[in-house]
Formats: sequence, structure tokens, C-alpha cells
Amino acid sequence: MRLAFMGTPEFAVPSLAELIASGHDIVAVYSQPPRPKGRGQKLTPSPVHAFAEAMGLPVFTPESMKAQDAIDTFVSLDLDAACVVAYGQILKPAVLEAPRLGCFNLHGSLLPRWRGAAPIQRAIMAGDRETGVQIMRMSEGLDEGAILLSEILPIQRDDTAASLSERMSTVGATLWTRALAAIERGGVTETPQVGEPTYAKKISPAEARIDWTRPAAEIDAHIRGLSPFPGAWFEAPGPDGPVRVKALLSCLSSEGAGAPGELLEGGLLIACGLDSEGRRGAVRLLKVQREGKAQSSPADFLNGFALPVGTILG
Repeated sequence: MRLAFMGTPEFAVPSLAELIASGHDIVAVYSQPPRPKGRGQKLTPSPVHAFAEAMGLPVFTPESMKAQDAIDTFVSLDLDAACVVAYGQILKPAVLEAPRLGCFNLHGSLLPRWRGAAPIQRAIMAGDRETGVQIMRMSEGLDEGAILLSEILPIQRDDTAASLSERMSTVGATLWTRALAAIERGGVTETPQVGEPTYAKKISPAEARIDWTRPAAEIDAHIRGLSPFPGAWFEAPGPDGPVRVKALLSCLSSEGAGAPGELLEGGLLIACGLDSEGRRGAVRLLKVQREGKAQSSPADFLNGFALPVGTILG
């Protein structure tokens, strides 16, 4: 098939690799424009952009797919289909209707749960036990199209957004070959979404701050769902004022109890608020990152940043 691929982050790279390997003719790859990155703020292509160039594929990076020149270029490609994975731009009807068979999207949730920008993070943060990857026909509404193919994945107790995303991107990539073959021969069943939708809004910086008054299970899910980016964070008292610390990995603990945010004995063991049954719990931080420093273990962190037992973290 004559295809365009539209994607931006690392999550989308396995899908592009699978489509190349399956022998489809990728005539164009669309990705978000290069953005400033790192201390030097050097313009850096997205993971999909870099991979596509390494594969010798033509790459298009329009600032907006709503611009008429971008639409005209897309229409002129004379596509059979477009495969979209976390592209990051809204596609107008003129784009969605341009390919002969349509535009199709790989989404990282079991729709209609977690429509929107951050489905993987939101699923972990909400304490969901399972999620999935689905290929859907794109429509003008946000993640509202009919489902063509699905694969359910369990969410493990130690999953972070990074570990779950990696599994989902790999499994999701394998769906494309089956889906496109069924679409091409007209043998695909398109199932409308059923149920009340929930929305995975983009994570705001303020939302990433840890609220130690919440139950331990919610805090643990909050930490893992935001790891590694943007990273759940708290403040620890330093000699020159509060220091921001990211919590990148945690687990629940039944050891000890104290006031919410209190550092308990035994490493970075922190007391949390009451749960729905009035019980106190705690989380143990397993990986942290002090502002301006590299990631570290609790032992290494405490060696370089003394925090006495009983310290209240903000």
C-alpha cells in the first residue's frame, strides 16, 4: 500500500519500523518540527523524524496541518492510507478524507476510556488494572472513531509510564500489518465505541507535585504514572531553602506510620494520608532526582543530602 506515516515520539518508532519491514511503500513521514533541546537549546528532530531520515524516507514537518499548503501537499501524495501514532496535531476533514481508504490511528488505551493526550500516564495514575492498544478509524472528533483491532495489556504493580509505554508501543506496532491487510481486502469489522468516555488531559506542571495527604496507593500510582516525565516532585528542606526532588520510582510499604509527608526510619520511607478505610500507609521511594543532579538511589541521595528522620516533606 502507498502510505504516509504521521508520528513524533519514541512510542511511534516501532510502528514505523514495522510498516517499513512489512514492505509497504512509505512515501512520506510527517512529524512535529524540530524543537530546542538540552542546555544549548539546539534544534533537535523528533525520534520519528530522526529514524525516518536514517531509513532514507522523506520527512515533512509542517508547523500546522491546518495550513492550506500543508493540506494541498498531503492530498497530492495520492495515498491509500495514513497511519498515525501520537503525531500531536489535529487533522482536518480535508486531510482525513484524502487517502483512498482513510486515516487510522494507534491509540494507547481501551477506548472510550482515556481519550486524549496522556492515556498511559492517566491509566497508571488512576490505578487501572489493565489498558490496551487499539487501531481506530480517525474521525473529526477527539479519539471518537470506530475500533478495528485491539490488544489488552495488564498494568503491573511496578509499571511506570516509561515501562508500560515501551510494552504498548511494541505490541501496538504488530497490529498494523493485520489491520492494513484487512482494510485493503475490505474484511475489517469497525466497531463503534460504547460507554461513557473519560479524557486523558495533558499533564500540567502543577499537577505533578505530590500531595502527601493522599492515600499511599494513590501517591504510588501518581509517582509511577509520571515517571520519567514530567516526574512527580516534592520539596525537601535544604540549608539555603526548599529543594525540589523528583520521585521516579516507588512502592507501597506497610512499615511505620506518621504524619503525611513525614520521613520515617529506614531510607526514603514517607508517611501518607488516610485511605478510605481510615488506615495510614507509606510509600518507599526507590529512585529520586534532586534538582540539577543525576538520578540516584535513596542511599546515594541521603549521603549527599542529609534528611533526619521526622523531617516533613512538602
